[in-house]
Amino acid sequence: MENENEGWIYDVFVNFRGKDTGCNFTDHLCAALDQKGIMAFRYDQALERGKPISSEILKSIGESRFSIVVFSKNYAASARCLDELVEILRCMKSTGQIVFPVFYDVDPSDVRKQRGEYFEKAFRKHEEDFMDKVESWRGALRDAATLSGWNLYNKHEAKVIQEIVKEISNQLSQKLSSVPEDLFGIDSRVEEMNLCLDMEVNDVRIIGIYGEKGIGKTTIAQVVYDRVSGQFNGSSFLANIKEVDEKQGLVPLQEQLISEILMDKNIKIWNVHIGVNAILNRLRYKKVLLVLDGVDRLEQLEALAGSRDWFGAGSRIIVTTRDENLLIRYRVDRFYRAQALNHEEALRLFCWKAFKQGHPPEEQYVELCELVLNHARGLPSALEALGSFLFGRSLVEWRSAVNRLAQVPCTWNYLK
Repeated sequence: MENENEGWIYDVFVNFRGKDTGCNFTDHLCAALDQKGIMAFRYDQALERGKPISSEILKSIGESRFSIVVFSKNYAASARCLDELVEILRCMKSTGQIVFPVFYDVDPSDVRKQRGEYFEKAFRKHEEDFMDKVESWRGALRDAATLSGWNLYNKHEAKVIQEIVKEISNQLSQKLSSVPEDLFGIDSRVEEMNLCLDMEVNDVRIIGIYGEKGIGKTTIAQVVYDRVSGQFNGSSFLANIKEVDEKQGLVPLQEQLISEILMDKNIKIWNVHIGVNAILNRLRYKKVLLVLDGVDRLEQLEALAGSRDWFGAGSRIIVTTRDENLLIRYRVDRFYRAQALNHEEALRLFCWKAFKQGHPPEEQYVELCELVLNHARGLPSALEALGSFLFGRSLVEWRSAVNRLAQVPCTWNYLK
């Protein structure tokens, strides 16, 4: 079931037995989630004073996109854990919440069948104290233990935690990267970019996106970044590099790059040379996604991503620029030339901006729209600017504006 809940507060609700894993595995997991920018709720940290624990926890479960259930030896001894699990399974079925079980030092079949020393003992006691809840608890354990998750038996905890964080991050990227409805034609362009990225290859790849101003290079890079950034150890999107460089120099960009990838706001760089060494020394073993947007000088690339060995295996660097020769000098691995919108895409985008719908509302606007499209040449920025300008104007104003456009060829140049 697709969840369209707009009331998310947390990315992940973590259900666990504190005495078993609160100071080790679960603590390390929550720290790793936090470092990745994923907001996790754990009951012993986030509750406000004075509120009933049970109602606050139940509320937080419903406000979470995902739940991670950490089954441990004494998990079933906790009525709180089991009550949370029942609510988690209810949310999974009713709202589409995604649930991941983690089996920490327990056999999944023991959880599913409530057998083994710890689970059997726990339920013998529950049948004395919580007879009215036992059946629902057993059903929740059976259902949760059959879900796809992670078994830590004979595995390194750190590696499993990395896998969990990567999976959550990937799924969050997919859920949060829904394309705005006015980005017509973006899906086919992103698919072409995905082929250029060649994510299955584990070397460092540099992909260049080039084309004239206003054709949508940055938009393509942003959508790709949103969709795949979760597959990397760290990511950074450096926007408008030309403008930032002209006003502030390259040092702030170097600081932003390292800060975003390492999730450390205290990075301080004194000059470009120190920044180059910092990037190389601190990121050379990390698999990163880096977007360098709006580049116009080779020196910018040399200061921010001067060599492939600055980054770890599997890294991807995306460069957007109007200068194809710059990409050739930088020796990118793949070139992607951003294409103008075709007639159908251009018409839909323009009409969305001008009429808030995908087509002209009346016959008398059809010819006027065609004249505008001829001037815009499929450039998204020109179509958006003209559509926004004409929105809400009368037919007389439309005709006057289109007549002015006819007298000034290449009108899109003035929209840049």
